[in-house]
Amino acid sequence: MIFKTSRRRRIENPHSLNLKLCSARPLVTRVGSSSDSGGTFDDATPQKVSDGSSDFETSSSPISGDGYVGLFIRMLGLDNDPLDREQAVDALWKYSLGGKQCIDAIMKSRGSVFLTVNLLNSESCVACEAAAGLLRMISSVNIYRDLVAESGAIQEISSLLRRSSLSSEVKEQSLCLLSNLSVDEKLRLQIANSDLLPLLIKFLDDEDMRVTEAAGGVLANLALSLTNHKILVEAGVIPPLAKFLRTDFEGSKIIRKEAQSTLLELAKDDYYKILLIEEGMVVVPLVGAAAYKSFRPSLHSWPSLPDGSELNVKQNLKGPSRYGASELLLGLHVEDDKNTKLEEAKKNAIVGRTQQQFLARIGAIETEDESNKTGSPTSDQRFTILPWVDGVARLVLILELEDESAIAKAAESIADSSISEHMRTSFKEAGAVKNLVRLIDHHSESVRLAAIRALERLSVRSLKDSDAFGNSTYMILNILARILDPSKEMKSKFYDGPVNGSKKGWNEARTSTPNLTSSLQTFQEGDLSDPTFLSRLVEILTSSSPVLQTKAATILEFLTASEACREKIISLDIESALDSLFRQKFFNEAGLAVSAASRLLTRLLDSDQFRKVVNSSRLTDSLRNILTSRIPLQNKDWVAACLVKLGSLWGPANLGSENPINTEVMLYETIPRLVEQMKDSYSPEAQEVAVLELNRVISEGVVDSSRVVAGEGGIFPLVKLIEEGNDKVVEAGLAILYNLSMDPENHPAIIAAGVVPTLRRIVLSERPQSVRALHLLRTLPT
Repeated sequence: MIFKTSRRRRIENPHSLNLKLCSARPLVTRVGSSSDSGGTFDDATPQKVSDGSSDFETSSSPISGDGYVGLFIRMLGLDNDPLDREQAVDALWKYSLGGKQCIDAIMKSRGSVFLTVNLLNSESCVACEAAAGLLRMISSVNIYRDLVAESGAIQEISSLLRRSSLSSEVKEQSLCLLSNLSVDEKLRLQIANSDLLPLLIKFLDDEDMRVTEAAGGVLANLALSLTNHKILVEAGVIPPLAKFLRTDFEGSKIIRKEAQSTLLELAKDDYYKILLIEEGMVVVPLVGAAAYKSFRPSLHSWPSLPDGSELNVKQNLKGPSRYGASELLLGLHVEDDKNTKLEEAKKNAIVGRTQQQFLARIGAIETEDESNKTGSPTSDQRFTILPWVDGVARLVLILELEDESAIAKAAESIADSSISEHMRTSFKEAGAVKNLVRLIDHHSESVRLAAIRALERLSVRSLKDSDAFGNSTYMILNILARILDPSKEMKSKFYDGPVNGSKKGWNEARTSTPNLTSSLQTFQEGDLSDPTFLSRLVEILTSSSPVLQTKAATILEFLTASEACREKIISLDIESALDSLFRQKFFNEAGLAVSAASRLLTRLLDSDQFRKVVNSSRLTDSLRNILTSRIPLQNKDWVAACLVKLGSLWGPANLGSENPINTEVMLYETIPRLVEQMKDSYSPEAQEVAVLELNRVISEGVVDSSRVVAGEGGIFPLVKLIEEGNDKVVEAGLAILYNLSMDPENHPAIIAAGVVPTLRRIVLSERPQSVRALHLLRTLPT
């Protein structure tokens, strides 16, 4: 990175300075290095930094005015007039621009560094700028860098930069001095642990781009030390740097490169990479420009969606473009076309894809400069950072190349970037899923594993080849189950009564059917209805671990939305498989599998074909045993739902005249759930709903309902809600307690919960609930 050092101010008294010192030499440049050692800054052409040393090759021409160096160094003395000191340091700064030979002449008097550092305290901006500039030049030579730091330059620069008003020139020179010092590992740690870090981040928003660039250079050097990463991230360096890499940023290329360098170092940590992605950036592997030569997109002039369907937009161009420029322009046109009804994600996918394909066609991706900017050329893992629209499109494009290493790296990056619904949707719309599914059959194991991992993270919506099962069964089932999970939608249909307090309850919900057809349309139904594929899933229900059983049941439940799949599932004797699962032991470990299988059975009961062949009595007995077992309460919800549906379909005639199913559902699922909601919910509204619903259940006279409330520990949270709740909660809570008080065995617990003082306060307040509270007091032995 190159910074030009130039003077923007003339010396006020040239006769006192002998301008021969300012010889006609080229300006000094600052060159940033990505390594921790070696030459870091050089004099301008024809001088250069030698590899691994601080030596400079300088012009052999004599420097006019060398004899005045000692004079000006003496003028830096603390006993001299401030104006003389200012003019002396200014002259020495100009002289130092001559290169290392001039700097060596100044450094013959080692005290000059201490005197120059002292001038950083000056109230004169001219003196401060010149002092910082001179120290910057001295610190550009490796052998003098430690002396500058030991002279207190870091502390003085820290104080200087905290001043309320500083000129841009002072800021620039001071920050460039810090950048030179931060080349040293130990000095990086000192700078990062000082008060300078918040100032550096603040200067990223400076009005003068030269100051911003200089601050970015310091941060880029600090990020080279792994121990500084946590400090940088906690200071909040990622958001302000990420903004320089966004597509809407118009400014210096230097600060973009500095920001990219810093963020790439931070992205080596997986957690910090997540923070980077949250700022709209994607880490993309550099696979080499040669890899893109295998890219062969179809040459058509009309942009399409990732599924290949054409866009319904007005077409003005005719014929394909050799490099895809027409598609690029049309893709950009789609983004601005108000008449095109497309989701934002689809538009971004089109724009990103057309831009990256255009760059690939003209050979502009990963030019030599881009490939070399990310660190050591010997590194096997090189990356760049792109805004998410371009990054997503670039990764998907790499999946279409022939280079196996490049494909595997892109798939891994897709997996790492899929941390949010936004990113997963972006990859899906960009066409990542279809490419990753294709790569599951790739001959390279590294590509197959990377593709499977990416699909797992993306919650892939299709997996077509039944041969993919085998050693990868768990991973592939996990891929399918993560996305083919209709449980949330099912729950909203079957389970809203008890949760929201409505009186619809289970019975009125029994005919509700979730609409999963729209999700199923994203699959090729013929492949998923393959008998071998379905038979394997049914087999897993009876012979695998509870984890795999849960995933298989979830996938099968989703597939029942397709009539073709449902008929084949029923023909595979799914009833026997479900009954086998329901009758297995160790329900505590198999709770999730039982819940998923109950959802599947509930779904199948919507089918007339299944109802004609199912043995409802056998399944009912199995589910009732599960409901009354000690499996976790959260796993009983779908067991209860399925039981209610079975009872509603076959009626009391087949299940007994009293139809005890509803009672068992209330005692073993509804009441325990409501008590748990009263105890554990942080929402007063949810607690109110639970109390009102519980009062309704008990008032209906369900046998043993009061006993279950007490047994589930409902008395103490009930008393607490009476103390803190509104009138409706108090009224319902007192009614429940009154019913509980009818059993003398509950009296000790009610009194121990502290209800007596609460009841007395209610009675004395003459609230509407006073009468009920008085009756309850008279019932209790107080």
